[in-house]
Amino acid sequence: MKQEIIHIMPLRLRKEIEKILYERQEAEEIRIRIGQPVEIRCGSKSIWLPECITEGELEEMLVFISEYSVYAYEEEIRQGYLTIEGGHRIGFAGQIRMENGKVMRMTNIRFLNIRIAREKKDCAKSILPWLYENGQVLNSLLISPPGIGKTTFLRDCIRLISNGMPKYPGKKVCVIDERSEIGACHRGIPQNDLGQRTDILDNCPKTEGMMMALRSMSPEVIAVDELGGRADCDAVEQILLSGCRVLGTMHGDKPENILKKREFQWLTEKALFQRYILLSREENGERGFHIYNQELKQLC
Repeated sequence: MKQEIIHIMPLRLRKEIEKILYERQEAEEIRIRIGQPVEIRCGSKSIWLPECITEGELEEMLVFISEYSVYAYEEEIRQGYLTIEGGHRIGFAGQIRMENGKVMRMTNIRFLNIRIAREKKDCAKSILPWLYENGQVLNSLLISPPGIGKTTFLRDCIRLISNGMPKYPGKKVCVIDERSEIGACHRGIPQNDLGQRTDILDNCPKTEGMMMALRSMSPEVIAVDELGGRADCDAVEQILLSGCRVLGTMHGDKPENILKKREFQWLTEKALFQRYILLSREENGERGFHIYNQELKQLC
């Protein structure tokens, strides 16, 4: 049971939500909107609670989420999300206060998105053999649309590479966790199992974090989520020139659409990655994958 989630819910709704989460283990998100019923997302389906959320109840939730000190979490709220114990991530939406073109504060928070943390250990086990060659990790990029599970697969790849498996010796991995989604650190402690040889730079911008890790942690593999933009690509190139390997993810759906992305074109022109893993959701709801090599020829 996800007791950490139950404990941040309005007191009036705790028993009802606990019952649903117990019965529907596949629940992925809980959406809170003032004046609307609670929505619990289970894949492509939704369960709606009959009564609407009041302003007072959302304020009550913010007190529970912030452990009775909303001001202590102002920076996380300004960025639009925070991670609570158990690795569950809460997104915020409300009124934005700008100053000199920068987001300074978020006030009048009226919408919450609670993403239920769920580790799927060994989900990437069938992918792992494609990520090695002669005992070495290949520079690999996991690609999928939002909601398919690329971060979940990345997390499991990190764990497996870090711990090692028969024929695959464990590697030192450094994770650049810009949005606390991979390790889901709470007060600096990862809530997800990323393996025994893994170090984490939490809440750290990707570009700076990759260079920091290279200088300070002597990693054999650097893992990073959601590469995008020329600065990220330049940092990846610098990492690879040092002899370190990179395991990353990128948004994308169909191969023909991915090939149109400017940053992807740059990566392929530079031949920075040796493996591209395209993730998809099958008709039965299970995740599938296709593997492509450096020349974008399909391997499986």
